[in-house]
Amino acid sequence: MMRRLRVIYDRQTFLPGWPGIFVNPFYLARSNLRDVLTELAPHMSGRLLDVGCGSKPYRSLFDVDEYVGLDIDNEASRKRRVADHYYDGSGFPFSDAHFDVVLCNQVLEHVFNPDDFLREVSRVLRPGGLLLLSVPFVWDEHEQPFDYARYSSFGLRSLLEKQGFHILQHHKLGADASTLFQLANAYLFKVSQGWSRPYRLLLTATVMAFINIMGIVAGKILPGNPDLYLDHVVLAEKMP
Repeated sequence: MMRRLRVIYDRQTFLPGWPGIFVNPFYLARSNLRDVLTELAPHMSGRLLDVGCGSKPYRSLFDVDEYVGLDIDNEASRKRRVADHYYDGSGFPFSDAHFDVVLCNQVLEHVFNPDDFLREVSRVLRPGGLLLLSVPFVWDEHEQPFDYARYSSFGLRSLLEKQGFHILQHHKLGADASTLFQLANAYLFKVSQGWSRPYRLLLTATVMAFINIMGIVAGKILPGNPDLYLDHVVLAEKMP
């Protein structure tokens, strides 16, 4: 069992299912994100482009004709050997209006020129096509030094509308007391990075698991706060 936990922790797969309570420092955030994507995925069809696909963690949710992964061209993404195509950080290697759906998870905060990036997303998406976008609102800096922005709901709407998108749905994930508990676990995860592996596993399976459980309870019994939340999930349509 300990070996399994070690593999899960080291690869940072961060399972969102209930076992993740005991092995996933980001359980509260990941489970919320997976729940919303699971709800929205059945509405996607045709050709789908996963921009910044990483390890394609949500591939199984989408029943589409074609699922194409695109990632930045660097040593880490090449080593994963998961992406189907790579790009240089500027233009996407696809023709205009090639896709019916674009999926973009937790990528926009790492883009220094968001207008240029969203213009490329719009270019490869057919008129009437869908953009499913998630992006952080309240999080610590991560993947430094390539962490450039956080977006309020108003800023995100402005960016999307400027590039010809109409927002159909906007979900604020963790808009309740669970956000405070997730931030506590994010803090513990970050400060324990220099610890030995056994101590980190023990911390995750005990203290962090307890915080996960308390976050679930607090999120259900305490009042929500729509102005303080972890992540945005936006479903938008490219206007004709």
